[in-house]
Amino acid sequence: MSLKYAVIGTGAIGGYYGGKLAHSGKEVHFLLHSDYEYVKQNGLQVDSIDGNFHLENVNVYKTTQDMPACDVVLVALKTTNNRLLKELLPPLLHKETIVILIQNGLGLEADLQKDFPKLSIAGGLAFICSSKIGEGNIGHFDQGRLNLGSYSCPTPEILGQVCADFVQAGVETQVLELEKARWMKLVWNIPYNGITVVMNTTTDKLMADPAMAELLREIMLEVIHGANTVGQGRFSIPESYADKMLETTRMMTPYAPSMKLDYDNRRPLEVKYIYSRPIQEAKKAGFEMRRIAMLKSQLQFLEGLYQK
Repeated sequence: MSLKYAVIGTGAIGGYYGGKLAHSGKEVHFLLHSDYEYVKQNGLQVDSIDGNFHLENVNVYKTTQDMPACDVVLVALKTTNNRLLKELLPPLLHKETIVILIQNGLGLEADLQKDFPKLSIAGGLAFICSSKIGEGNIGHFDQGRLNLGSYSCPTPEILGQVCADFVQAGVETQVLELEKARWMKLVWNIPYNGITVVMNTTTDKLMADPAMAELLREIMLEVIHGANTVGQGRFSIPESYADKMLETTRMMTPYAPSMKLDYDNRRPLEVKYIYSRPIQEAKKAGFEMRRIAMLKSQLQFLEGLYQK
């Protein structure tokens, strides 16, 4: 079965993963905003540690109203723009369309399901260092793995086909249990996104300082303890996963996470799904994420300075 893909949010994430699919020969339709005219005329360039490639004659659109209904919709918007999905998604959907939210945080699928009760929804967790480095130009600097998990897919076959398509495109991909996978991603996202903003730095400088590395570990352990309280009887994350994430980051190319880039460019920060929702879910289960709540307050204060 050949799947037809749509990408909403052709930036660091959507541009890379959608670009890999298109480069492998899959039919991919891209929604663009500021880069529409450039990509329409010049194509999409991906500069990657795994090999650069250029896509000519890209299927690009200014609005989803002009796009065909697709089998798979990859949502790679920042979660601060998820309110737009009510209008963006309907033209892309047929009865069996699956929407995959390749976004960070917790509770995304549940919120989308409220707006689209009959929609098949899955989550995507991108372990990648990438950013938009110019018009129609995506930079891929490290990692690249993609984990997928079903939220409300009635059958596993189509998600398995998506996984196979990504693997064929050269992306390490696997299908996992979604809730656990989202918490595991938060073990990295919560400390590094927030601390790089608060300390105005990058991952390599944090890892070079023993005191900061220890603080990052403590925050990671708080995420793990919160996750295990929520997942009691269903899933568990070992404390050793924190040390694995620290070592992975220590070996990574120096990197400014997406929230640091958003802060530097005075864009809204993804506090709701990366911080507020995990804090709420852990509290409902009986665990207080005190360090993370403090980090959330610091981020909201800094964001408020440029939103006034």
